[in-house]
Amino acid sequence: MQELVKNLIHVKQIFAKGYDGNSHIQEVIPTNVSEKFPVDVNILKYLHNFAVKNPIYHNHYEQEIDGISCTVYEGDINDYWLNSIKHGSSCQPFYPTWIMSAFVMVQMAKQFGYSELVDIGSGDGRIAFCGNILELNSYSIEIDEVLVELQNTICKSTKQNFNPICHDALEFDYSSLNLKKPVFFIGGLAQMGGDVLATSIIDKINLIINLNNDAGIVFAGTDTKRQLSGNLGNGGWSSLIEKHNLKVIDTVSLPTIWTFDQDVETPYIYTEFK
Repeated sequence: MQELVKNLIHVKQIFAKGYDGNSHIQEVIPTNVSEKFPVDVNILKYLHNFAVKNPIYHNHYEQEIDGISCTVYEGDINDYWLNSIKHGSSCQPFYPTWIMSAFVMVQMAKQFGYSELVDIGSGDGRIAFCGNILELNSYSIEIDEVLVELQNTICKSTKQNFNPICHDALEFDYSSLNLKKPVFFIGGLAQMGGDVLATSIIDKINLIINLNNDAGIVFAGTDTKRQLSGNLGNGGWSSLIEKHNLKVIDTVSLPTIWTFDQDVETPYIYTEFK
């Protein structure tokens, strides 16, 4: 997995430096299974299918990047972004990670032994989709009705039901999911309202008897010091992690749409309750 992450970052950085298109968003998925990308062939097909069937992408083409055959997907999320900014300060606008990054994140969660996945602020559902194809019981919580409609479209066209739920994550009753060993993905940076969202989720986990003994939380962070405002540890989450007595078990940095033009990637911090 470490080598796959390293190779994905390498491909992204080379692609980003040479990209001369004008699409609003763009990302890369290896076209074939290879030594550098030893992904199950069926899983790789599912990842491509998610992109092909996802209305946010309007074009794709083949490109060799440093000797690796890749498919480039170009898209536009402006309409979804504009609609998603109407919600509260704890709800950040739709801006997705890469599909390959979502796969890596979920694969790591599965290796840690989690059997269920709850994606909070799930956007187009790509993390929950990856959970579903990796045989985790997945739930996709999203407050924006237009994005949930997009997720339902993707569920039908890919024949992968990752359980989109249109609801305010701050108000949702997580006990209704009958979770046993879940991992929660928090969609949002700590400095942009994600701390409010995460605090609410942690409080709700603690209210469910014994759930915090087996639950994990994955935070999306940033390495941009301008955004960290002094909280430099764990991508901006160190204060919340310490306050809620969480333990960091791993961190992985991966390409995202919002770091496409940057030399650094987005850190994802895996935590569990002490």
